[in-house]
Amino acid sequence: MASGLGGFGGVFDPKAAGYTDPLLVAATDGVGTKLKIAIDANRHSTIGIDLVAMCVNDLVVQGAEPLFFLDYFATAHLDNKVAADVIAGIAEGCKQAGCSLIGGETAEMPGLYGSGDYDLAGFAVGAVERTGLLPRTDDPAQPGDALIGMASRGLHANGFSLVRRVVEHSGAALDAPAPFAASQNLDAVLLEPTRIYVRSCLTALAAGKIKALAHITGGGLLENIPRVLPAGCGVELEGAAWTAPPVFGWLQNQGNIVDEEMARTFNCGIGMVAIVDQADAADTIQAFTNAGETAMEIGKVIESTEQTVTLQDLSSALNAG
Repeated sequence: MASGLGGFGGVFDPKAAGYTDPLLVAATDGVGTKLKIAIDANRHSTIGIDLVAMCVNDLVVQGAEPLFFLDYFATAHLDNKVAADVIAGIAEGCKQAGCSLIGGETAEMPGLYGSGDYDLAGFAVGAVERTGLLPRTDDPAQPGDALIGMASRGLHANGFSLVRRVVEHSGAALDAPAPFAASQNLDAVLLEPTRIYVRSCLTALAAGKIKALAHITGGGLLENIPRVLPAGCGVELEGAAWTAPPVFGWLQNQGNIVDEEMARTFNCGIGMVAIVDQADAADTIQAFTNAGETAMEIGKVIESTEQTVTLQDLSSALNAG
């Protein structure tokens, strides 16, 4: 950061961060109705991690290193304890992502928000050398390439409107042990923060073997992987290749949700996907494993007239946990 606190804006010098020919990449996001779970459970210490994760994970899939982050916190009347917990989570998320928290805005808007309610938005900027931008155009994904999946921590921050309906339908209490994991209360499982994949992805990218990365966020597996595929390519996923956290199987069974809708709404246990040449799959898995991820080969790129995802036996992943 090139300016001190208290100004009207933050200033950041990419050259000072070691870049020679950088492209800047920007992302903004929120955490959706996961906020309602945090508010109803009165647990606010991790929702800020989600906010950072939803932004910085979108930066790293373009090969960019997050440089700085800003937040927006809006509420009817400021509760200092809640705000402090939220901001502490944001600071922790920035620490995990290796970026600077250089500013933000807190707004009190009585009459617009209900008592106790608040909303969050995040804004992140990163940089990537021009030659490192993803997905690669000099060596794009092609049929036969391997898909490497990195395990999620759970629901992350998507699909919570459906989650809340399923929880209400089930009659489960947020402050009671989870029906599928008696060692944790349900609210703790639902609020498990989004995993931040920045450091592990940047480490793996250094080997130069990754052709594309996809953050599995809103739209799930079905809509996010195609965003990084070239024309003429689709993917085939093998559900038996991974084990999803048990919350996914519980939601599917309680909500009577078909596999396709699960894969379009949730990450289903895979929070990040890398595409590499099949010959580089083992080394890439090892690189992610060494960086602290649970990584495994989950499918392959196939020839397809449409950039679509074909699911094979997703229920094996959803009900194995």
